[in-house]
Amino acid sequence: MNAPHDPGTTARLEAAFLWACEQDVVCAKPGNVSFASAGHGMSAELFVASARAACAPLTRRGAPVGTRIEAAIANTRAAAGCNTNLGIVLLCAPLAAAFEAPPPHVCPAPIQAAQSMQSVQRVLRALTVEDACAAYRAIALANPGGLGNAPSQSVGTTPTVDLRAAMALAADRDSIARQYAEDFCDVLGFGLATFRAAYLARAESRTPLADAVLLTWLRFLARWPDSHIVRKHGAACAQHVSNEAAAWLARGPDRLCAPRALDGWDAELKAAGLNPGTSADLTVATLFAAACMDPSLIAPTTAFLPETHS
Repeated sequence: MNAPHDPGTTARLEAAFLWACEQDVVCAKPGNVSFASAGHGMSAELFVASARAACAPLTRRGAPVGTRIEAAIANTRAAAGCNTNLGIVLLCAPLAAAFEAPPPHVCPAPIQAAQSMQSVQRVLRALTVEDACAAYRAIALANPGGLGNAPSQSVGTTPTVDLRAAMALAADRDSIARQYAEDFCDVLGFGLATFRAAYLARAESRTPLADAVLLTWLRFLARWPDSHIVRKHGAACAQHVSNEAAAWLARGPDRLCAPRALDGWDAELKAAGLNPGTSADLTVATLFAAACMDPSLIAPTTAFLPETHS
């Protein structure tokens, strides 16, 4: 399903993706890697390199979703040598395909979100077994920890169902898989509404965008136990971290958005090897969708943009 080449659309999607990935490491989220705090054997610079490497194949107009995923992860592996962005790529590939149509010039946010969800539904319904095979190869190449074995359509086997059906089998235990099964409703519903509300509420703060990113991430983490922590450390540990996130939210945004307020929690999580990575991936996908709908969010001086892609 090849669409005509449209440099303007490609540039818009690339800018949105790079901006979203930049916010992920600019915002110091406890347990996650950022410019302010390395961790888990990784630095923010690895995430920068990964975003740049994944960007062109992920946003290639008309490419099948599975092809986008596999090529983006292959490029990431070559650039970073480790798994930095598998969750981001799995989430953003269908979104990139859905957002290839230019955004409406004037459209209220609720209508825009509903239209975007319809576009995502069309992309998800068109997924094939070939998409699943490509995604499985990408997952094997990324080699994420703690996947284990599933009763059916395990990543270590060759899939016999389409990518959406394969993801649906894991939807009850993996928040990324749930997006495929449920039309990205967490990202395009809860995530977008949370980010927009936080951005407006923090408009007068010193760092409104960073505050909004942090609050969106915290609300994802408080709402659903992080899948990455569940896989590596168990459900009870993940629920404890979610409870901690909820407790921080209860203190109010002024306290938790204060400089260095979360440094202690960040150190504790990293000392225990706890990385709420899936919550970060969902936040990046939310930011990507928000920027696709409203390109004015993207700062013209973003550090990721100087490198261009063919």
